[in-house]
Amino acid sequence: MADVALGVVFDRLLKAVLDFKDKTIYFKSILKKLESRLRSIEPTVREIVSLDRVLNNPEAEMKMLTDWLIEAEELVHKCSKIQWWNCFAKVSHSTKLQKLDDKLRDFFETGMQVVQARDSKKMLVTVNKIDEKLDRMYSFVGSCGAPGVPEFIVGLEEPLQELKTRLLRDDGQVIVLSAPGGCGKTTLAKMLCHDVQIKEKFMDNIFFVTVSKTPILRVIVQNMFRHKSDTVPEFQNDDDALNQLEILLKQIQTIQSSPILLVLDDVWTESESLIHNFKFQIPGYKILVTSRSEFPGFNSTYKLELLSDQDAMALFRHSAFPQGGSMSVPEDLVHKIVRGCRRFPLALIVVGKSLCGEPEVIWRDTLEQWSEGQSVLDSNNVLLTRLKTSIDALDNRYSIKECFMDLGSFPEDQRIPAMTLMDIWVELYNLDEGGIHAVANIHKLASRNLVNRVFTREDANEIDGLNEHFVMQHDLLRELAIHLSSREPIEQRQRLIMDIRGYDFPEWFVEPIQPFHARLLSISTDETFSSRWGSMLPPEVEVLILNFRTRNYSLPKFMEKMDQLKVLIITNYGFCPAELSNFQLLGFLSSLKRIRLEHVSISFLSETTLQLTNLRKISLIMCQIGETFKNCTFEFAHMFPNLVEINIHCCSDLVELPDRLCDIICLKKLSITKCHGLDALPERLGRLTNLEVLRLHSCTGLKGLPESVVSLHKLRILDISDCLNISELPIRIGELRGLETLNMRGCEMHQLPPSVKDLGDLKDVICDEETVNLWEPFKIHLNNARITVLKEDKNLNWLSGLYH
Repeated sequence: MADVALGVVFDRLLKAVLDFKDKTIYFKSILKKLESRLRSIEPTVREIVSLDRVLNNPEAEMKMLTDWLIEAEELVHKCSKIQWWNCFAKVSHSTKLQKLDDKLRDFFETGMQVVQARDSKKMLVTVNKIDEKLDRMYSFVGSCGAPGVPEFIVGLEEPLQELKTRLLRDDGQVIVLSAPGGCGKTTLAKMLCHDVQIKEKFMDNIFFVTVSKTPILRVIVQNMFRHKSDTVPEFQNDDDALNQLEILLKQIQTIQSSPILLVLDDVWTESESLIHNFKFQIPGYKILVTSRSEFPGFNSTYKLELLSDQDAMALFRHSAFPQGGSMSVPEDLVHKIVRGCRRFPLALIVVGKSLCGEPEVIWRDTLEQWSEGQSVLDSNNVLLTRLKTSIDALDNRYSIKECFMDLGSFPEDQRIPAMTLMDIWVELYNLDEGGIHAVANIHKLASRNLVNRVFTREDANEIDGLNEHFVMQHDLLRELAIHLSSREPIEQRQRLIMDIRGYDFPEWFVEPIQPFHARLLSISTDETFSSRWGSMLPPEVEVLILNFRTRNYSLPKFMEKMDQLKVLIITNYGFCPAELSNFQLLGFLSSLKRIRLEHVSISFLSETTLQLTNLRKISLIMCQIGETFKNCTFEFAHMFPNLVEINIHCCSDLVELPDRLCDIICLKKLSITKCHGLDALPERLGRLTNLEVLRLHSCTGLKGLPESVVSLHKLRILDISDCLNISELPIRIGELRGLETLNMRGCEMHQLPPSVKDLGDLKDVICDEETVNLWEPFKIHLNNARITVLKEDKNLNWLSGLYH
C-alpha cells in the first residue's frame, strides 16, 4: 500500500542523501538543498503516513509522491557511482535532482492543499480516532509527548540555559535536575523539551515519562513504544521489555539519524535503579532526570535554586493581582506574605490565588496562622503549611474543602475525570443532580491553582460534555489532600485512602480490623497485588473507589457488607482491559445508585441475574462490551428497573446496541460518544419515551438515526456532532417539538427535511460553515433559534501543568 511504502521510502531517501552528501564535491550543493527540502516536509510526510494508516487511503497523489521519492532515491544512488571524469553524467543527474526537488516543492506548496481540501472529512474521522487513542493513553498509561508549559513563567531563563548547555555537551549520558517539591523542576524540564535548539538536535525523538512514586517499568516501556510505534509488543518480563526498548531506540536513531532524549520526571529516591535500567549504549542518547533527590551515583547534577526575591514577587503579584497593582493591601504586607512562601513557586501561585481579591484582614490572618505553626505535616513542612492556609481560606459552600480532599483518592499523576468527581460529589454532599455545583467546585479549585483543568474537546458543554473534561493535581497538593484526610484516628476518618503494593497493607490493617466510619473508601493496588482481601468492616461507606493495574481483578468480598454504598468507581490503569470476578457481590448493594467502569470487560453481565433496583446511572468507559451486547439475552429493564442515565464512551468494539436496552422506559439520558464501530441504533429506540438527552458525538460509523426517534417527544438535546456518515435527518424530525438543542457540527448534510420548521422550541443549533446555509430558509419559522457556527479546532496539545 502507498501509505506504508511512503514512510519507508522517505526514510531510505533521507538516509541515502545524508550518507552521500559529505562524500561528494560536485553534488554537495544540490544534496544539501534536497536534505533541507526533506527536513522541511518530514513532519507532513509523517502525518500523512500516520493518518493514512487509519484512513486506508491509497489516493493517486500519495502514490505519485511515493514514486517520486523512489525515483529520487535511485537517482542519489546513481550519482554516488558516477566517476569523477564523467562531466556529462554529472550535469545530467544534477539537473534531474533539481527537477525532483522542484516537484516536491510544488507538491507541498500547492498540491497538498487540494488533497487536504478533498479529504477534510476523512481527516476528521482520523482525528477522532486519534482522540480516542489519546483518551486511552492519557487515562491509563500517560503520554510520552512533552506536555505544554504554564503561560506565565519567571526565574527559569538562566537555569534553562545552564541545563541546556549541559545537555548539549557530550560529557555524560545522565543529568539529574534536583530540587525540593514545588520548585519548578517539571516546568523547567518541559521548557527544555520545547526549546528550539533542543528540538533541532533531538527532532521528534524526545520522550517525556512521568515516573512518580510507584513506577511500573513495563508500563513505561509500553508507553514509549506506543509513542513511536504502531504496534506494542507483549513483554515476558522487565528484562524483555528493556531489551526490546533498546532495539527500538537503536532503530529510531539509525533511521532518523538524530539523537534521543529521555526525560524521567519525578523520580523518587527508591527508584534510582530505574534510571540505570534505561541506560543504553546508543550514540547521542541522553537521559534527563528530575527528582527531589540528588542521586550521588550520577556525576552530573544540576540543583535548581529557589526563585530570587524579585522573581518571587513577580510570580506572586501575577497570581494575587492579575489586573496589576496591590489594591488596598499594604506593600509591606505583600512582602511578608511573599517571604512567608519561602520563594517556592507552587506556594506563591496557590497562596496568591487564595488571597486574590480578599480584604486586608484575611491577609493578616494568613500570616498569623503561619506564625502560630498550626499545621505540623509529615514532609515538606514549610511548603505544605503555607498551602494548607489556602485550603482553609476556601468558602466551604457546596463542601468545596471536602471536594479538595477527595482528590487524594486517585493515583498520582493521573487524569481525574470530571464526570467521576460529579458522581461522587452529588451523592456525598447532596449537590444538585445536574452537576452544576460540582462543575462550579472544579472551577473554584482551578481558579486557586489547586487543580489543573484539562479539556480534550474545547467545544464540549461543561455539564453534558463532562466525558471530555479532566483535572490533574500537583503531587504535593495530592499529599496535602491525603494529609488533611488523615488527621483523625482511623476509625474516625471521613475518607480512608489505602495504597497497597503486593500484599503490603498499611500498618493499621491488622486483623481483626475494627469497624470504621469512613464515607469514602479508596483502595489503589499495583500489578503485583494478589487480590487477597482482608476482612474489613466498612458499613458506612457511601463511595468505593477501586484503582488497579492487573488483567484479572477480584472484587473484595467485604463489599457484601456495604449496604450504604451509593457510588462504585472501578478503574483499571493497566495497559490491557481487565476481567472482573466476584461481580455478583453487587447484589448485596441495595443502596447503589451509580456505577462507573473503566477499561474492563463486561462479559460478566451476560451471566448475571443481578437486579439493582436503585441504580440510576451506569458509565462504561473504554470497556470491552461488543460481544456481551451482541449476544445479549438478559433483560435490561429487569436488571436496572430505575436506570435514568447510560453513558458509553470510547468503547471501540461496540457495533450495535441491544434492542432490549430500549425496554428501560424510565431512561432519560443516553450518551454514546467516540464509539467509532457503532453503525446503527435499534429501531425500537422510540420506545424510550422519557428520553430527554440523546448524545451520539463522534460515532463516525453511525449511518443514520432510526425513524422511531421522532417518537421521543420529551427529547430536549440531540447531539450528532462529528457523526460523519449521518447525511440526513429523519423526515419527520419536526415531531420532536420539545427539542431545544441540536448539535450537528461535522455532519455531511446537503439538505434538511421540510419538517424542521416545526421545531418551535428549538433554541440552539450548532453546525459548521458547510451546513449553516441549510438553515437559512427556516429562520422565519424558528424565531427563537440561535445558530452557532463552530470552526474545526482539533487541538491535541492540551496538557499543561502547574509548577513542579
